[in-house]
Amino acid sequence: MSDLFAPLTLAHGPAAPNRLWLAPLTNTQSHPDGTLSDEELHWLALRARGGHGLTMTCAAHVQAGGQGFPGQLGVFSDEHLPGLTRLAAAVKDAGSLASLQLHHAGVRSPRELVGQPVGPSEDEATGARAMTGDEVARLVEDFAVAAQRAERAGFDGVELHGAHGYVLAQFLSPEANRRTDGYGGSLENRARLLFEVLDAVRERCGADFQVGVRLSPERFGLRLGEIRDVAAELLRRDDLDYLDMSLWDVAKQPVDEEYQSRPLMDWFTDLDRGTTRLGVAGKVRTGRQAVETLERGADFVMLGRAAILHHDFPARVRDDVAFVPVPTPVDPAHLAGEGLSPVFVEYMRNWRGFVADAS
Repeated sequence: MSDLFAPLTLAHGPAAPNRLWLAPLTNTQSHPDGTLSDEELHWLALRARGGHGLTMTCAAHVQAGGQGFPGQLGVFSDEHLPGLTRLAAAVKDAGSLASLQLHHAGVRSPRELVGQPVGPSEDEATGARAMTGDEVARLVEDFAVAAQRAERAGFDGVELHGAHGYVLAQFLSPEANRRTDGYGGSLENRARLLFEVLDAVRERCGADFQVGVRLSPERFGLRLGEIRDVAAELLRRDDLDYLDMSLWDVAKQPVDEEYQSRPLMDWFTDLDRGTTRLGVAGKVRTGRQAVETLERGADFVMLGRAAILHHDFPARVRDDVAFVPVPTPVDPAHLAGEGLSPVFVEYMRNWRGFVADAS
């Protein structure tokens, strides 16, 4: 268990005090204009005090038109700075690294929130239209400006959300991206936006500012072999602090039959990683599972359900590696006691079998 609680040095900035990190979790608790609410501040600061080595926000949209869900935290305006500054200070004062996840939902932006959604290509299902070349350039700029805003607010770093079928993942997908310019066609072209955003963020922010990337290797039209190639290139870059692979389940087999000779996670832990750290997320719910995940080659673990159920999951595991969270479904009163507002509890009802029905 000692490795779980060994500090993890990063290529830039301070080391993480341990290897149990809070995953970026949608919670719908912010104000409609994207400013921080007291409820979201409480939820995240409580996780930092509970011992997470890095506390990451939910996805924060870098353009007003890139909003992905109601009550989403924003980072597209200086109007967000006061709340973000409070949040970064609260997390860091608790001894955790503070990271802001940068996001644009692309074609997954609900029309009722943004009006006209945009993405790499026209999308009949959502009514989204294709971004112009100028809009792609603007997106790169807005990711970079959002990272600068996070740095001004006092965050240790940012994570670029390139997973789960949002805009950076949409550009990576040969199904969602049917462009014929320099951002479409070959994998090199489809990955161009991600690397341009990474380069712009690194260029604009300070030498001690941390930058991570989240990828998912399946679903939403992504191809495992291609995402593995993108991951390999990211891991070779000394300017990236960590790669966060969202696997849905660290024990699962790949969907793609060509890659079913070994578990999905193993296709990434065997890659050369230089100074870049590799983390994974996906149904790590107990201390022993976290230990096993590090033993299989990950440098850190992103916690979702376990961290929702227990704000102090890392502290409990430190005391007892055999600690197991309360079984689900859980009573709403339990979640309220763990810092979830009524709005967040209601959102969690979307996770089948997580919240108990009212008796």
